[in-house]
Amino acid sequence: MPPATPGSVSALAEELHLVIGQLVRRLRAAGASHELSWSHLAAMCRLESGPLTIAALARIESVKPQSMGATIRGLEKAGFVKRVPHATDKRQVLLSLTRSGRQVRFDAAKAKRKWLAGAVDGKLTAAEQRTLRAALKLLRQLVES
Repeated sequence: MPPATPGSVSALAEELHLVIGQLVRRLRAAGASHELSWSHLAAMCRLESGPLTIAALARIESVKPQSMGATIRGLEKAGFVKRVPHATDKRQVLLSLTRSGRQVRFDAAKAKRKWLAGAVDGKLTAAEQRTLRAALKLLRQLVES
């Protein structure tokens, strides 16, 4: 595929993809109080809203149940996830965040927000912050499309 023409929509999309990727990596680094992978954090995030089965987690994250099982085993070993019996179907086991798992998620999210707020406040002028607010509206439109 030939490189995008400077100033084209393709070039804009390419640069946006690159910058968002860099921002995500920087945020991930800011919230890395534990050696948790993206898969671990994604599973923990899903479990914040309530207990789920491994199959449900795998479906939501678009991975195989075996892969999700490996992810969950790591989280269980770290003490961040526990298994609980299903209330009505004794054949199923639900996964739930432990108190320490919730704390890790809370601390990581807080660290990310703190880094981002500091970067916005320290690197951007008031006018640039207004521009960023306007850009957020556009980004939301892209996400909702």
